[in-house]
Amino acid sequence: MSGRYVLDTNAVIALVDGDVSMRNLVTQADEIFIPSPVLGELYFGAFRSGQVPENVERIDNLVRWYAILRIDEFTAKSYGMLRKQLGIAGRPIPNNDLWIAALAQQHGAMIVTRDSHFDAVENLAIVRW
Repeated sequence: MSGRYVLDTNAVIALVDGDVSMRNLVTQADEIFIPSPVLGELYFGAFRSGQVPENVERIDNLVRWYAILRIDEFTAKSYGMLRKQLGIAGRPIPNNDLWIAALAQQHGAMIVTRDSHFDAVENLAIVRW
């Protein structure tokens, strides 16, 4: 399936670990993006691992190969609106995932995930792997 894909943290980990279904999905994509909150989660995992230098280097390599979506004022406004809407609906999701959803919507991209809580976000195109 072609298109613009925003990878969530688990999707990036699967890609780095060589998951065949993720690699197949990525090869079919027109563009792949990694949101800056995902980078933060990845670096956090790397710094608390037993192999800090190796894991940090793996993440640094990702930054060289994939476009990073950075949070700006538009993203912040979308995040605020999404958080309000999901709170009113009684369906909150983790804050980093709100940022990821806001970035995906902002850039007209589909989010690649296995997390069902993204289903709570209206008008969010989701690709399951």
